[in-house]
Amino acid sequence: MSDKVTFDYAIIRVVPRVEREEFLNVGVIVSCPALGFLEARIEFDNERLIAFAPTLDIDSIREYLDTIPKICSGDPDSGPIGQLPQRSRFYWLTAPRSTIIQTSPVHTGFCGSADSAIEHLLNSMVRQPSTQG
Repeated sequence: MSDKVTFDYAIIRVVPRVEREEFLNVGVIVSCPALGFLEARIEFDNERLIAFAPTLDIDSIREYLDTIPKICSGDPDSGPIGQLPQRSRFYWLTAPRSTIIQTSPVHTGFCGSADSAIEHLLNSMVRQPSTQG
């Protein structure tokens, strides 16, 4: 018997010009209901984003991205969305939208540790090979 459980995840993306469908991965959201786990981690590389989209308002993007982990944790400052049940918060965050901040489609995997799953996803989908620890 395996100790692994299923989890769902989505990659968080910055899409500077929605009509071009170009994006930069900047974080991940992992939901594991079996472990009561919902967390987002953002790894925002200012230089990379400026090189990718020099006209973006980086401070505004950062502010919007900073709300995602707050919503996941149910932070009182995250507004009414942050007060929804954990699974509803995940679905709200990963709903398709045409804005500068989007998520990938939701994918499913197996993990023994949700923290390990997040680290694996950050290494494989967000971090540049030279910055992986």
